[in-house]
Amino acid sequence: MCTSIAVNKKKTIIGWNLDILDMEHRVRPCGEGVYMEINDAKEGWLSLFGAYARGDFVGMPTCWPFDARSDPAGDGENIIRLDIDLLLEKKTLREIREIADTRPVYSIPGVTFMSPLTDAEGNVLHIIPGQGSLYYEKPEYKILTNFSPFKQDSEKHPWMGMDRYRTAEAMLQDAAEDFGVSDCFAVLRAASQEVCPTVVSMVFDVGERTVHWCENRNWDKIQTVSLQKKQTLT
Repeated sequence: MCTSIAVNKKKTIIGWNLDILDMEHRVRPCGEGVYMEINDAKEGWLSLFGAYARGDFVGMPTCWPFDARSDPAGDGENIIRLDIDLLLEKKTLREIREIADTRPVYSIPGVTFMSPLTDAEGNVLHIIPGQGSLYYEKPEYKILTNFSPFKQDSEKHPWMGMDRYRTAEAMLQDAAEDFGVSDCFAVLRAASQEVCPTVVSMVFDVGERTVHWCENRNWDKIQTVSLQKKQTLT
């Protein structure tokens, strides 16, 4: 369960809460990116979420309830591979949008992973495997939690995150034009969880190319890395 937000005011600000249970994670600044990684029993450490110096950001919340249409079925694209290709600058958001518009996109068996993807211009692409994709050209704000935007609340699940969505939306509807990093952390804090705990909260100031994050809801222990200067600032 996770929360993704993208805000375009005077600045483009991206926010992401990584909410996971019983999984080992780490935040790894490396080269031109800051990656959130999950330790997979078979593959080892996988870079699945985070920011890159080009200005892209990748998140990957799970969709609840599961939709069987996301299971692999014949020729198509894997959502995890598309995410990694954007995160590691192997593809652009435009290229991934074209793929999602013309090719089937699948998740992994039994789990519907979704993708909220953004680029340096503040454009947003939401991909929901088996259901479709939605592209927004520099929207004022966009939110994705753990329910399909195609279904909204037509199906119910305790992990779908409609409460978190509404909390974030209420705050972003009233956001000032100077919405910045601290404002984004306030939204992430309001949408954070303890039952399925928020283990990383990350904010990307796209124009400044600075990545800010805290772990385990320690809101007074924020770390910052400049992707332009490639150095830790705090």
